[in-house]
Amino acid sequence: MTIASASITAPDKNWWRGAVIYQIYPRSFQDSNGDGIGDLKGIAARLPHVANLGADAIWVSPFFMSPMRDFGYDVSDYEDVDPIFGTLTDFDSLIAEAHRLGIKVMIDLVISHSSDRHPWFVESRSSQNNPKADWYVWSDSKPDGTPPNNWLSIFGGSAWAWDPTRMQYYMHNFLTSQPDLNLHNPEVQDRLLDVVRFWLDRGVDGFRLDTINFYFHDRELRDNPALEPARRNASTAPAVNPYNFQEHIYDKNRPENIAFLKRFRSVLEEYPAIAAVGEVGDSQRGLEIVGEYTSGDDKMHMCYAFEFLSPDALTPSRVEEVMSDFGAAAPDGWACWAFSNHDVMRHVSRWGSLVADREAFAKQYSAILMTLRGSVCLYQGEELGLTEAELAYQDLQDPYGIQFWPEFKGRDGCRTPMVWDSQVAQGGFSTVKPWLPVPVEHILRAVSVQSGDENSVLEHYRRFLAFRKQHLAFAKGEIVFAEPQEEVLVYTRKFEDETVLCVFNMSASEGTADLPEGNWQALPGHGFTSNNYGNKIDIPAWGAYFARLA
Repeated sequence: MTIASASITAPDKNWWRGAVIYQIYPRSFQDSNGDGIGDLKGIAARLPHVANLGADAIWVSPFFMSPMRDFGYDVSDYEDVDPIFGTLTDFDSLIAEAHRLGIKVMIDLVISHSSDRHPWFVESRSSQNNPKADWYVWSDSKPDGTPPNNWLSIFGGSAWAWDPTRMQYYMHNFLTSQPDLNLHNPEVQDRLLDVVRFWLDRGVDGFRLDTINFYFHDRELRDNPALEPARRNASTAPAVNPYNFQEHIYDKNRPENIAFLKRFRSVLEEYPAIAAVGEVGDSQRGLEIVGEYTSGDDKMHMCYAFEFLSPDALTPSRVEEVMSDFGAAAPDGWACWAFSNHDVMRHVSRWGSLVADREAFAKQYSAILMTLRGSVCLYQGEELGLTEAELAYQDLQDPYGIQFWPEFKGRDGCRTPMVWDSQVAQGGFSTVKPWLPVPVEHILRAVSVQSGDENSVLEHYRRFLAFRKQHLAFAKGEIVFAEPQEEVLVYTRKFEDETVLCVFNMSASEGTADLPEGNWQALPGHGFTSNNYGNKIDIPAWGAYFARLA
């Protein structure tokens, strides 16, 4: 092989920079065996939909062995597939099919905690002097028998649970059935990195790291300070949760994490073209932590915080504020932006509940997301304009929603099954009653209904993803915001010799925008229409305009 031919076939190590990643929640994507729960064979069968959409990669939420107390985010075996999702052979077939279609595969790693059914924890809790006694976070009680400090669980109550066998408390940032691993222990780190290699050897292209800033705790177990009400933010936990009343500087966000992330990255570098994106869950320091974790080229490739997943309304000033704050916190870092995922209310409902024309709203917001600087995560069903499902209490499965009902209804409303065919029972997801109900209003927005309809949200996503790929400035370029114009958002994306102007009228009324100085030539192919005259432009409600600097 010549040097020239080797360079042609070499994998692109930067494929992730500006990639569009499609998130799949396995339980709700496609049921292939008629048990009402989605599975790996179902995902493989539906991958042509992802390819036709134009996504570069998929992120598959956990499918590992699990008692399913938190639906896969409580892992009992990191190196096997839970039977409800299939087998390791099914996973290998999924990888092969994705790669055949040109789609990268990223999987969800949950290594801040495991299930209490994991053999590691079963051994750890058996005594105070077994070989894995220090693999989880254990502590004696205070003299009066109460927990060692004031740390709280995101799922409500103390972050400490009493174990009568060890006569000690163990730490759990989430459910009591999700004990926290002790990453201060080098043996734990080594074993987790073996897990990483296991999946890389099976052909995965990267990882999404769950709760990446929760990996380490303060060795001294110091109390968290109170957080004054003015600084409380409900983006990490719902407003009814007292978790928001603390500044979480000792139970997470610890500086020791940097060294471990470097170890993690060094393992990724043993393989060609692997990428990782970390979830940073913190309402006060989220972007700052993203900057720390993505700076340089020896930690995370990219991270995301909750700024665009929070209830805060998306306005032109809000978009500029978040992007500017990220630029200041992470000048050489890279973000992965999402408006929806499996943990938050779908954004069409979260931000557009009062909008009359939700079709136009959904189309515009997708265009904003896909033209911001950073990579993009799309959540299954987003491309159909699906709204948050309204479920009855008796239909709830999420322990989070059951705990805080009715003030917080949990995450089931965004996790209902994908709808494929309006003419088939359960929207084509399953032949039996699924694990969560399929809303009638979702069936009316099924893939079969929207495919081929040029005015549909689905065809808009397909069209705009193709438009995005035609202009590298969207995936790779810098972003510069113009002077604010009330409800109009204006910025440019520049890469090499191309500068693209993006203008959005983020209101329910027709608007007029002033264009920046320059000879702007309107770009076709995105599906939006506007009237341009001189240095001004008339944009319909929820409309957009794109032009290139000549």
